[in-house]
Amino acid sequence: MADKKRMEFFLGLIMLFVGLAYLWATTAIPRKDSIDASFVPYVLGSICSVLGVLQLLAAAKLEARSGSNDNAEKVDYATVAKTVALIVGYVALLSSVGFPIMTVVYLMAQLYVLTPADQKPRWVLYATVAVVAAAGIYLLFRNAFDLMLPLGWLDFASE
Repeated sequence: MADKKRMEFFLGLIMLFVGLAYLWATTAIPRKDSIDASFVPYVLGSICSVLGVLQLLAAAKLEARSGSNDNAEKVDYATVAKTVALIVGYVALLSSVGFPIMTVVYLMAQLYVLTPADQKPRWVLYATVAVVAAAGIYLLFRNAFDLMLPLGWLDFASE
């Protein structure tokens, strides 16, 4: 357990360092308005820094116990590999297929991958969450941030 506490502590330090470095790098981006090119990097750096601090606090609360780790959680490498493959596929197809379609497909597949083996997948719920999230994110970027995400197959205006 002492090794786990040490690993959790180092993970917190790394997250805090990366978050602070990201925030420092964000200062090089020219600012224009309240929501501009530096807004999202600033938010991401802040979130990473806060998570690093929370990780350090959680590591400090872990008890250093000696003994066996029989109840230690096992890493499911198959799920990790599937998630990485889904992310790579999503990024590879995003510009050609388009953000709305790829986001719906990715979210449904990711929710399926994360469904425990002893539970039946709830496809209607997965589809609803995926469609609402993809539409909400697209509209947010289009209307609030005035940024166009790739439409891909749905771009009928350019044909």
